[in-house]
Amino acid sequence: MKELTSLKNPVVQAARALQTAKERARQGAFLCDGEHMVTEALSVCPGRVRILFVDKDCVERFAALLHKAPVDAQVYAVPESVMEAISQVKTPQGIAAVVALPESVPLDHQQGRLMLLENVQDPGNVGTILRTLDAAGFAGCILTPGCADPYAPKALRATMGSALRIPITFADSAAQAVKTLNQRGYATIAASLDGQPFYEREALGESVCVLIGNEGQGLTPEAQAACSHRYKLPMRGGAESLNAGIAAAVMMYDLMNR
Repeated sequence: MKELTSLKNPVVQAARALQTAKERARQGAFLCDGEHMVTEALSVCPGRVRILFVDKDCVERFAALLHKAPVDAQVYAVPESVMEAISQVKTPQGIAAVVALPESVPLDHQQGRLMLLENVQDPGNVGTILRTLDAAGFAGCILTPGCADPYAPKALRATMGSALRIPITFADSAAQAVKTLNQRGYATIAASLDGQPFYEREALGESVCVLIGNEGQGLTPEAQAACSHRYKLPMRGGAESLNAGIAAAVMMYDLMNR
């Protein structure tokens, strides 16, 4: 284990820069911050863990976790001031990891129940949906360019590690992705306020993809037109719609259970 003490060290500066999408793309990496996220990274994708930072006062506490580091990973003990600079949370837990970004999964490699997000801009919503689809048993997610980066700090924290497990496809166009899925025999469901009642739907099977659109505008007309089904959740009270993450969760769990 090496020791780093300066905020000017290039390794520290590179880790700090991962808070921006531009730098994540340039470095091909993101930061897992805190004990839970680092544990997930070392369990799910240890080969992608490039660097581990640990507060020098927490080395004994995290000894078992550090022992799981891959042999080619760099491990650094740092003072609290450096850990605070690297960390993307207000109260650092004393450990963080730089992890290589996974490659986009080809759409034709995605199988089973899927979720497609079109222009979902809130990183909290993107992260929550990834966590929920992982919990519900959906198999993968498709994101369009207008979506928040799932590896951004807020989104990654909201996933609670699910972003490390879920196969993610970055598609250029929601409509084109839907057309491809339709050709593969998928039932593609547009969540739409003018759709048919969701709970009165026909049996759809396991090859199904649910589309959730932008928080304010919903799905684009092109994406809706490409879908084989359009459904809406009942609004029995005064609210006109649900939060994107909540709507996705309700639909996913119901699709898994009947």
